[in-house]
Amino acid sequence: MDRRKFVAASIGSILAAKYSGSESLLKRVTVDRRRMDSGTTKLKIGDLSLKKLRDDYHYYLFEDFLPFMDKYVIDHKYGGFMCNDDRDGTRLNTKKRTWFEGRGIWVYSFLYRHFGNDEKYLDVATNSLKLIMKTEPTGDSLWPSVITREGKPLTPPSKRIYGSVFVAEGLSEYSFATGEQKYWNTAKEIILKCWKIYNRPDYYPRIVADYSGPKVIPFPGARIQGVAMVMLTTINGMLEHRSDPDLEEIRSKCIDAVLSKHFNPEFRLNNELLNHDYSRPDNYLSEFVYTGHSIETFRPIMEEAVGSKDLKLFRTAAERFKRHVEVAWDQVYSGVLRSLNNVDLDLWEIKRTPKVLWAQEEALNGMMVLIEQSGDEWAKEWFAKTYEYMVAKYWLKPFGYHLWITAADRKVTFTPHYDRIENYHLPRHLMLTYLALEKLENNGGRPAWPGAAEAVNQK
Repeated sequence: MDRRKFVAASIGSILAAKYSGSESLLKRVTVDRRRMDSGTTKLKIGDLSLKKLRDDYHYYLFEDFLPFMDKYVIDHKYGGFMCNDDRDGTRLNTKKRTWFEGRGIWVYSFLYRHFGNDEKYLDVATNSLKLIMKTEPTGDSLWPSVITREGKPLTPPSKRIYGSVFVAEGLSEYSFATGEQKYWNTAKEIILKCWKIYNRPDYYPRIVADYSGPKVIPFPGARIQGVAMVMLTTINGMLEHRSDPDLEEIRSKCIDAVLSKHFNPEFRLNNELLNHDYSRPDNYLSEFVYTGHSIETFRPIMEEAVGSKDLKLFRTAAERFKRHVEVAWDQVYSGVLRSLNNVDLDLWEIKRTPKVLWAQEEALNGMMVLIEQSGDEWAKEWFAKTYEYMVAKYWLKPFGYHLWITAADRKVTFTPHYDRIENYHLPRHLMLTYLALEKLENNGGRPAWPGAAEAVNQK
């Protein structure tokens, strides 16, 4: 039996064992299978049944990811997440990163809010929040990148805003989960401070070194698509139930930066790095396209277009999302490559870890927005083949482990050891996709925004 057939058979046998004679773990996700008539059970994305997909995602989230996190990663003594574990859960060290704490707070707050209000999930978020607030910075300082298990700083304040933005994202979602306004207020203060720091002409000159590919040169004050990406994701969440003119202004500037400034009309792709004045660099960085970030960035723009009912914005974001997915697709081994280091030379980063799980997940997330909102046929076709590729290549169950391969070579070669558990992109993808599949089923597979279908297919 080849590996793909083995994976498919494994999924089927596992889900059959998990779901026979048992109800969902959570009231929120309990679905009476009898309510689905024959028409509903035949709903598909490509050749994939919506019902089968939803059952798969339920397994990945509730039977695989969350139990592993509870057993090996969540620190039940001091709070927070010890993510430096091997594939079998062996702990490699007890250090904690601000990035993963903020992200983890978001995951477990979102889980609590959307999947049954189970207090054990809110407790995880609460304990992580208490831990990370021990190192809350003052003035214009940012959070330290690394802290001890007990919550003492191990590094100076970070020079990059990402970790602090992730803390804001977590605090905002926690505020919605608990109804406590003060955490949203703190999140806004963090975002405004991070935006101020980012706009300095000397901001983080080492940015080029953060990418595995381009020749490293000092680049102070660079305009970074990755910053627009995390700002858009976080601010979208913050504005979900509460309007705020300051945050709306930042969101508008980020959308404009992505669509008007980072976009390079010569090759119809987005440059990752620009000069501080948003002009294009006059060196090799003008050819640098970080496809992983581009793919991830267009999803929150499409979501904002849905919220504001802006068909023109939705169409533009959808077109550019599709363009980046198609360019990033590995025509030899399949899957999405994350970094096009030089457009004209068609030079991709393939030496280290060109195939990361989060890029596949973010491609699927964007495709699901298109499917749910517009029923887009391109998105259905590409979701099916991306999902099948991801399960066949990244899922660790066939190798006797839980979870998924996080980063790999171009062929996604399995290695028995790894040094980190990914606690954000994976659960976010699983939760968002499960909820979208549930909505599609309940809606009989019809698009949620009828006008979007015409917009994305308009010639």
